[in-house]
Parts: sequence; C-alpha cells; structure tokens
Amino acid sequence: MAGAFAWGLLAASSLVIGGVLALVFRTSRRLIGLVMGFGAGVLISAVAFDLVEEASNQGGGQAALIGGLFAGCLVFFGGDLLIDRFGGGARKDAGGAQQSGSPLAIVLGTVLDGIPESMVIGLTIFHGGEVGLAYLIAVFISNLPEAIGSTTGLVSAGWRRSRIVWMWVAIAVVSGLASAAGYSIFQTSSPGAVAFVLTFAAGAILTMLADTMMPEAFEEGGRWVGVATTLGFAVAYTVHLLE
Repeated sequence: MAGAFAWGLLAASSLVIGGVLALVFRTSRRLIGLVMGFGAGVLISAVAFDLVEEASNQGGGQAALIGGLFAGCLVFFGGDLLIDRFGGGARKDAGGAQQSGSPLAIVLGTVLDGIPESMVIGLTIFHGGEVGLAYLIAVFISNLPEAIGSTTGLVSAGWRRSRIVWMWVAIAVVSGLASAAGYSIFQTSSPGAVAFVLTFAAGAILTMLADTMMPEAFEEGGRWVGVATTLGFAVAYTVHLLE
C-alpha cells in the first residue's frame, strides 16, 4: 500500500511542479492553451490504451465495460455540476475567472478531476505487480498544463502564492491516498469489477476532458490546439508501445 501511495504521489507531484513553474515564469495564455491541448491528447491515449483496452483484457464482459464508462461519466458530470454551482466551474481558467468562485469549490473541483486517475494507479499495481509506466507518465504529463493554467488564473484572481502552492501539495497528497485506496479496496475484486473500475475512470476522464480541459485549451490556444492534442496522443501512444 505504501508503494501505491508513493506512485500516486509521484504522478500528482507534477501539479506542484506546474504550479511552481507558473509562479516563477511568466507564461502566455496561448502557450498554456497549447500545453493543455497536449495534455488532453496524452489523456485520450491513456483512456484508450491503458484503461479501456486493459479493461477489455480482464474478460469481465461488455456490460462491465459499458456500465463503467457511463457510471464514471454520470458521477463526474453530477459532481462537476454541483461544484459549478458552488463556484468551482472556472478552476482551469487561465484568465482569472476564479475570482468570482468559491476557493473551497475550486479545490474540490481539482480533486474531483484527479481522483479517478489516481485510484487506477493503485489498482494496476495490485493486479499487475508493478505500475503501468505509460499510464503513470500520461497522468504526470497531463497534470502539468492543468496546474500551470489554474495557477495563472488563481494569481490573476488574487490568490496568495503560498496558498496556491499548499493547495497543490494537499491535492498531491490526496491523490496519493486515492492511489493507496485503489490498491487496497479492490484486492478481492473479480475481473468484471476491475474492468468496471477501469472504465469508470475512463468515463470520468473523458467527461472532464470534454467539459473543462479541452474547451479551455481551445479558448486559449486557438486552432493549433488540435495539432498539440494529436502530438500529445502520439507521444503517449509511443510510450505505451515501448513499455
């Protein structure tokens, strides 16, 4: 379990790194959008080849796969809708729209974005004996643009720098705990249950991408975001092939 926590913490540490980079270096909003597009492509590859494909290999049946996808989608959609109503809808905005939102809702929204990814890390460690390198890299890379964009917006909204850094540290720790939970909770699970969890995460991630990350990337980065997204997908797929 300690190993699962450490790997989950490592994957989420890029949130802290991205936040610090955004505080130290002045980054244009266009570049942030392009980097977010790259991260979206990385996550799409992870969903396709490290989650759905692995779920299919579990042999738990198509019902578990489809059920997990829609369950993850609906749970994330419901949670995100609730957080939006409390003022956390602009958590990824790079222009400072967080100013009108609730700090707690912004933090909870960011946690909601990352928990499905982190639980899968612990789950794959238990069932495979080791962490999936391609998936771990995908999560690490995709966290960077999210942290950079959100931090830029939070600074514009007037948040203290120390408060932002501690927020990312806390979320990284929560992500590590979620990974440890994924390792321990599903130890006696059937292949069908494992497949359901994997596609649950896939459905949640896809909904997050379409609802928050990709619209923000296109708004900031323009048409070149499509190229950046394809590049991110290609890089992640190459890592998957080399694993």
